[in-house]
Amino acid sequence: MNTFQNPRTSASSLTNAGRNPMTTKALAPFLALTFILTWGLAALLILFYEQIVAIFGEISTTNPLYILAVYSPGFAGIFLVWRHYGLKGLGSFFQRLTLWRAPMTWWLFLILGIPVLFYAGAAFKGTLRDPFPFSPWYQVLPALGLALFLGPIEEFGWRGLALPLLQRKFAPFWAGLLLGLIWAVWHIPAFLMSGTPQSSWSFVPFFAGVVSISVVQTPLFNASRGSLLIAVIYHFQMMNPIWPDAQPWDSLLIMIAAVIIVWLNRSTLFHQGDVVTDVLMPSETTARSS
Repeated sequence: MNTFQNPRTSASSLTNAGRNPMTTKALAPFLALTFILTWGLAALLILFYEQIVAIFGEISTTNPLYILAVYSPGFAGIFLVWRHYGLKGLGSFFQRLTLWRAPMTWWLFLILGIPVLFYAGAAFKGTLRDPFPFSPWYQVLPALGLALFLGPIEEFGWRGLALPLLQRKFAPFWAGLLLGLIWAVWHIPAFLMSGTPQSSWSFVPFFAGVVSISVVQTPLFNASRGSLLIAVIYHFQMMNPIWPDAQPWDSLLIMIAAVIIVWLNRSTLFHQGDVVTDVLMPSETTARSS
């Protein structure tokens, strides 16, 4: 039995909500905007380091230019949805944040499985007994807030727009794999700047881990009918500051988890059948029949 099998999700969105129905051609401007914004800002941060630091402070996850660079996929996705569907369509797009239903096995993976991967990775690395990095303990609260609103905003672009469009052309596995490769390449500037978490990590395990994260997220995305809420929670869990330092072992364990999940979902991941291909909220009829 397929533990993580997708429900029927052939949604028909509100295609009459805007100006020009979105096609797969929208992937080109999405990727162009995303890479130009992120890599352009990264180039400024690298080439004009002293000037940037004098104005905005040290390069870190709280630097406003760094945050803007991270937000670029989300901004690009939101802009293109507005451009194609107008404000009404944009409202429908954000309604995907209200989708929360997914098979219980997926929720168990989100809430329990992901922490197990990180703690197991820390055990392999020998950091499992490291002291809690926040003292006093309540300093973790702003860190959790930053983690919730930093990386997960990317999902408005990656899973909000790019994955549904890619699934119009490719079976879910190949769509998730291709998006993962693009997503990993997009992260390259973070390894070239001091002050970022990635600057102290090994690139190859991280690259493979990001691709695996994308592959795992694809059946979850389809099982939740394209939920942006679950995509945000998944992304947050992957960068939750509470988890111990487990690089690069966490990436290796995520790769193993990806292999297992692909095997369990092999009946649906390699066919362009009942998958999410729309960027707007599924219709009420589809919601009731799912």
